[in-house]
Amino acid sequence: MEILDNEIQPWHIESVGSEEVPHYTDFKGKPLLILFFYLGCPGCIGRAIPFANKMVYEHGDKINVLGIHSNFEGPEYSDDDLISTLKSLHTRFPFFKDSGFATTFHDYQAAGTPHWVLVNKDGKVIRSIFGSDPNRALLRLDYAINEEISK
Repeated sequence: MEILDNEIQPWHIESVGSEEVPHYTDFKGKPLLILFFYLGCPGCIGRAIPFANKMVYEHGDKINVLGIHSNFEGPEYSDDDLISTLKSLHTRFPFFKDSGFATTFHDYQAAGTPHWVLVNKDGKVIRSIFGSDPNRALLRLDYAINEEISK
């Protein structure tokens, strides 16, 4: 199943701390950038989370950004680990954890972490990009975001 040009999928995420879990339809009206990440992933910590922060900083209220911590392999991290690590990274976007065995990660056909899903303002998935290479994945993602918010 190809997820591009499909409606945004329902997700199965849990709160980390006390933040209420949003419904996936809450984000219609402006683009949504979903970042699937894992604390044990160096590309996530070193490049993806800073890039997501940059998108929030640069585009402010023109885009929504949502982080989903997905563990498809490797050690488990506690909510306290997630909160303290993301606080130390000055995370500017809401983040949640995937339910079950990376249920939402698999529903969105993520290839690994970091994995990005860009949803347009109408709730259609328009990009699904794996990786954090600044000259490939992040460059393509940056172009797609700028194109989408300029519409």
